[in-house]
Amino acid sequence: MIKKIFVVFVLVLLASCGSKKKASQGNRHPKKETVKVKSDRNRELDRETQTLESTSRTTVYTETVEDYIRVYSPIAVRQMREFGVPASITLSQGILESGAGKGELVRKANNHFGIKCHKGWTGARAYHDDDAKGECFRKYDYPELSYADHSRFLTTRSRYDFLFDLKPDDYKGWARGLRKAGYATDRRYPEKLISLIERYRLYQYDDQAMGKRSRKREHKSDRQYVVTKGDTLYSISQRYDMSVDELKRKNDLRDNTIHVGQVLYLN
Repeated sequence: MIKKIFVVFVLVLLASCGSKKKASQGNRHPKKETVKVKSDRNRELDRETQTLESTSRTTVYTETVEDYIRVYSPIAVRQMREFGVPASITLSQGILESGAGKGELVRKANNHFGIKCHKGWTGARAYHDDDAKGECFRKYDYPELSYADHSRFLTTRSRYDFLFDLKPDDYKGWARGLRKAGYATDRRYPEKLISLIERYRLYQYDDQAMGKRSRKREHKSDRQYVVTKGDTLYSISQRYDMSVDELKRKNDLRDNTIHVGQVLYLN
């Protein structure tokens, strides 16, 4: 009898331990699983940027430069017809010196070319830190006046006379000549202007001012184009003489986002 009671007691004890063990296991906190969720909401577009530096060190988006060109290219063409300064040079200088219209000197003085007061300037003035602190720069009521003064500045100073002996569409000669004549102290100034002219095809505005056909573009029969650094849908569409909407339709694009290495179909 005692032996049976002892067996029952052992079984009850074991059952009790097992239930406590299960209970303690059940009360443990489960491992947390980290799930990465991608959201398209408010996703920032990957846009190519560049830093434009001269009188204004300004970081701008490529489309900002293209907007600047659309607004000011007609003025540059008119200035070339009147004064003979290549439109490509005027535009590239305006882009570089003004940070594509976003620089501080533009905001407070409408000065797109970083022209300082110099001796004899009787117009409005603005003071801005450049090579030295608080230097005097010319101030204009409108951007168009800055463009006109830029043309007069180059045509009325003898040190720039040799530039007008160059061919009107020799933008490389003009870019190097401006540096030689002392327009800018930056040794890389010519390369920066030439890079802007060729990247945004600003030479087409020289052709426009001279009444010439636009320079030969890539052959229209090209079936594909591989996106490179600095490309936008707008720049590619202009290169191949089509609209942005047409380019998007041919490639089933829902927005203007493209990336380096992407293949775009043109036909």
